[in-house]
Amino acid sequence: MIRPHFRVLVVDLTTRKTHIENVPGRETWLGGSGLAALLFEKHGDPGLPWSDPRQPLIFAIGPLTGYFPLMSKTVCSFLSPYHGQYTESHAGGRSALALRFADMDALVIVGKAARPCVLSVGSKHMEIKDAPFLWGKDVFTTGKMVRNMLPGSGTRSIMRIGPAGENGCAYACINVDTYRHFGRMGSGAVMGAKNLKAIALQGDASFPLPEGKEYAKVFKEIYEQLTETTMMSKYHDLGTAGNVAALNELKSLPWRNLQATTDPGIDGISGERFAKDMLLRNTACAGCPVGCIHIGYLREKFMADNRYLYRQVAYDYEPIFSLGSMLGMTDGFGVLGLMDCVEREGLDCMSGGVALAWATEALEKGHITEAETLTPLKFGEAEGYKKAIHHLGAGTNEFYRRLAQGTMKAATHYKGEDYACVLGQEMAGYATGESFFVSESLSFRHSHLDSSAYSADQKAQDMDAGKIVAGFVKDEASRIVLTSMVGCLFARGVYSTARLQQALSSLGYQDAAANLDQAGEDIQRLRWRLRMRSGYAPLQTKIPKRYTEVVTWKGPINVEFMETLRQAYANKLMELGQELEKKE
Repeated sequence: MIRPHFRVLVVDLTTRKTHIENVPGRETWLGGSGLAALLFEKHGDPGLPWSDPRQPLIFAIGPLTGYFPLMSKTVCSFLSPYHGQYTESHAGGRSALALRFADMDALVIVGKAARPCVLSVGSKHMEIKDAPFLWGKDVFTTGKMVRNMLPGSGTRSIMRIGPAGENGCAYACINVDTYRHFGRMGSGAVMGAKNLKAIALQGDASFPLPEGKEYAKVFKEIYEQLTETTMMSKYHDLGTAGNVAALNELKSLPWRNLQATTDPGIDGISGERFAKDMLLRNTACAGCPVGCIHIGYLREKFMADNRYLYRQVAYDYEPIFSLGSMLGMTDGFGVLGLMDCVEREGLDCMSGGVALAWATEALEKGHITEAETLTPLKFGEAEGYKKAIHHLGAGTNEFYRRLAQGTMKAATHYKGEDYACVLGQEMAGYATGESFFVSESLSFRHSHLDSSAYSADQKAQDMDAGKIVAGFVKDEASRIVLTSMVGCLFARGVYSTARLQQALSSLGYQDAAANLDQAGEDIQRLRWRLRMRSGYAPLQTKIPKRYTEVVTWKGPINVEFMETLRQAYANKLMELGQELEKKE
């Protein structure tokens, strides 16, 4: 399975046929983010709508997948229903190893099935099963039914959508193996538009490990760093939920639709509280020894005489922010209940929570009424939010259908733009300051992981816009190398450039190892070109008024500096996205 080219499986749902493509360029495009962009340039059309059946849905892994720990992510790329532009989303679970053991570097899905279906692929088979009986089913029910329909237990990964994806919600996600997700920018709606309810990846092949001493030596060194030092211990212990109380202390945790950045009610939803009262167990993505996935237990009474339902719900920092503090929730079990509802509908938890936070403030201000929300929405009260989450996934009425296309689209219609917490998409949980607000509003995925801006804001920094923007660009390029491997970004401290070069060389990819820095820059520019071709106009990006009202540990936001930084970054992105001059 170590080869100089990429082995890509292309499935056409319309014709129900498949073929293999051997794609050159591993030393330049690496895999993951780079391969996904290369394949979209080949198979996609930025000029067509995101829902056009010809648009591809791409899943790509990297050269180190299956060979080294924490190389456990898959990149999904597509034209986003959220903004109509090229994007990508990342997920863990078993998907990466399933693709590797199905002998694929990437899976490309084009076309649209005539009826709702399930796609099953492995190293030697491709099958499309009509499954109209699954349409309308929630994520968990779908997973159970697909597990019963198909063989491969223990070697497969099941990716599926819920009602939100079927109904075209612009931030519907793809659930991966119950506890992981392709979470942002609407990949679930892309599956729904293709009448594709679920994908079962069967890792039913095998391959030998590299011969010689070098691979074993490098593997051992990396494994020991991950397991015998403290570099990754925080992710196993409290996990990312440990950041909740810390950011609240820094006055950087969004509360009640970002009307505040700190609150004394933090103790009820802190990572420490979840660990003490709600943590059931830890689990991990396939091929990861860290175990950062924290599973809480949800116990809900459904009948008198002490009759209870018991559910397991994965939690981490982002859903605690979006379905906790952002909604004014101070009870951890209440937050777990909202997470469970969001999971069932197949919604992105961050966008879903932020959208409902906006709706709650809009209801308070009288910009909308209960005629729109169909249920009372009050900060801190879970029952109304549970009903609203179902309405959002189902698209029950015009209001929820608008809100499902993005908070800002609903806010524009109902006159609530000033307090819409949207930075390119619904914000991540870091009200840290000017650098983060600008970075997330403009960056490629509108993600807090596109750069370390949220971390830089937590320290004193030189307010030199040019210097900060140069840092954004350099940081993005280095992270692109890791997401092209495709490694977990939690491990970026372990997988330095030198370590990645050692790992690649031990597998025989010396050319790729020698070209890492240049490859990161080339992939960065290709991704930006694809976004620009599909309509991205960074100079037109605006940061809503609510972000100018924020107070952090450093004090009030410096609005003038934030605008200077926004313009400097937007201009740099225009430069990165310039088309290459055609050779004569």
